[in-house]
Amino acid sequence: MRDIADLRLSNILLAVDDEGIARVTLNRPAKRNALDLATIEELIDIFTTLPRAGVRAAILDAAGDHFCAGLDLVEHHREDRSAADFMQVCLRWHDAFNRMEYGGVPVIAVLQGAVVGGGLELASAAHIRVAGPGTYFGLPEGQRGLFTGGGATVRVADLIGKARMIDMMLSGRLYRGNEAVSVGLCQYMVDDPAAHALQIARKAAQNPPLSNFAICSAISHMQNMSALDAAYAEAAVAGVVNTQAAARDRLAAFAGGTADKIKPA
Repeated sequence: MRDIADLRLSNILLAVDDEGIARVTLNRPAKRNALDLATIEELIDIFTTLPRAGVRAAILDAAGDHFCAGLDLVEHHREDRSAADFMQVCLRWHDAFNRMEYGGVPVIAVLQGAVVGGGLELASAAHIRVAGPGTYFGLPEGQRGLFTGGGATVRVADLIGKARMIDMMLSGRLYRGNEAVSVGLCQYMVDDPAAHALQIARKAAQNPPLSNFAICSAISHMQNMSALDAAYAEAAVAGVVNTQAAARDRLAAFAGGTADKIKPA
C-alpha cells in the first residue's frame, strides 16, 4: 500500500492537517489548471491513496484565479492522438473521477473562475461543490469541435438534466451565481468558498468513517442499479452501517442511556 509521503506529484499540491483533512490543490495556474494526462495520473494516485491513509475528508481546490479550464488543448493538439489513443486517455479520466466519487472519502470542491469542460467533469465528481461569486460553469465542447470524454454525459447530466447539458454544449451557455445553484451545478454560492468548504469538511470528518464511506460510495452505486436492486443494496448497507459500534455509541448518547440498552434494529 502506498503512503501519502511516497506520492511523486508535480502538478498537484497535497497536504493533510491534524484533523485528517486533505487539501488537494491543482497547481497549473498559468494553464488555468487545464488537465493534461500527467495531472490525471496524479489524481488517480492521490484518490487511490487517500482512502487507505485514514483521511477523513478532502478539499479539492486550485491555485490561481480559475478552478479548471478542462482538457489541456495544447497537449491534445501536440500529441495528435489517434481515436484509439484518445479513448484510452478518456478511460484514465474516468478512472480518476471514479476514484473520487466512489472512494468513500468526502470530497468538497472549492470553485472559482472557470469551471468549464473537463473542469466541470472534475467538479461533478466531488460530493459537494462550493463556489465563489465569480465562478462560471460551461461545456464549450460544441464550439471547439469536441465532445465530452470525462463523464459529463453521466455526472453533469445527472446534476442538471439532459436538456440543460445539451443546451450548454450546443449554444455555449454559461451558468453563474444563484442560477448555477438552482440548476444543481453547485450546492453553495458564498463569498468565501474556501472557508465554507473547510467548515463542511470538518463536519464530515467528525462522522464515523464507515458512515461516510456509505454516503460517498453506496449512494452513487445504487443510482446505477434498478430500483429493486438498489433497495436491496440499501438494506444490506444499512444493516452493516447502522449496527457498527460507532453508531451504537452515538445512539446511546442521543438517547441519554447506555449502549447496552439499545437493541439492534
